[in-house]
Amino acid sequence: MSDTTIREAAPPAPDFSGWACPAPLRDQPRIVMGHGGGGVLSAELVEHVFAPAFGGTVLAGLADSAVVTLGGARLAFSTDSYVVRPLFFPGGSIGDLAVNGTVNDLAMSGARAAYLSCGFILEEGVEVSLVARVAEALGAAARTAGVEVATGDTKVVEAGHGDGIYLNTAGIGLIPDGVDIRPQRAVPGDVVLVSGPIGVHGVAVMSVREGLEFGVGIESDCAALGGLVEAMLAVTPDLHVLRDPTRGGLATALGEIAAAASVGVVVQERSLPVPETVANACAVLGLDPMYVANEGKLVAFVPRAHADAVLEAMRCHPLGADATVIGECVADHPGMVVARTGLGGTRVVDLPIGEQLPRIC
Repeated sequence: MSDTTIREAAPPAPDFSGWACPAPLRDQPRIVMGHGGGGVLSAELVEHVFAPAFGGTVLAGLADSAVVTLGGARLAFSTDSYVVRPLFFPGGSIGDLAVNGTVNDLAMSGARAAYLSCGFILEEGVEVSLVARVAEALGAAARTAGVEVATGDTKVVEAGHGDGIYLNTAGIGLIPDGVDIRPQRAVPGDVVLVSGPIGVHGVAVMSVREGLEFGVGIESDCAALGGLVEAMLAVTPDLHVLRDPTRGGLATALGEIAAAASVGVVVQERSLPVPETVANACAVLGLDPMYVANEGKLVAFVPRAHADAVLEAMRCHPLGADATVIGECVADHPGMVVARTGLGGTRVVDLPIGEQLPRIC
């Protein structure tokens, strides 16, 4: 028998050219899905492309809504676009999202929304009856939120160049005197509150996407939060930070606040209000509930002296009945969020690169 070593031919290298990923490497020269996910890629796009191009001190605040002074009045001004799939899901629709998302962005500055604009981007071939359903849902949501759709626009793109219906809404609202709510105001000692169960909206959308079923019914938490914020401000105008944890979920909202204020945030994992249905769905999908989108919840950083009274006011409002304390703001590890686990350990809660669940809002 020959002593010559027999060498097998190496298998061909796999071809990755056709692969796609919602959270790719950060040095991508082209736009990818992760750039719209609200995580690190989104932040880098804003920081390195949009902010230098636009400039301006108002934009530099990078809050959910801009605060401007016009004619002696302090106004909050915000805009957002909605590309959710499917257009209708348990508990809501793209029309509800378009109203509530913009109303909530204004509320996170303490403003009461007054007027909205609405732009419809329609794909050639979409049924007029479907457009009417979305418009009716949007109008009903606006009436519920107490805002008026004052102006709008319609554009049509060629078949194959859209996804049925996209929406854009912008809104303005008046900020009461003495209210100064922005991410930079978080300070050590603040108590961190969340208005209710997290991850509900993302799981509700996933429950009807691509035929996924989780064995239980779950509806989106999509709601306008203006009334809840007013109840909180009635206790004290000195709310330091409000944020609605939409894209990127609670983890991203906390991380952005920590970075903006150069403070640390400590969250108690056992205090996080994660419904069993959400926990089970996330376990099946391999997701972390802290990163799943919400559309009817807020997180608040409140001075310790007012925390108990604010929490009580939240619990007396229908949209804050399950409000709870989840953590505190600290001087240690500035710009970083950490979670204390049930076993007594500590883990870092990083900002996501892209997005766990694309097309959620």
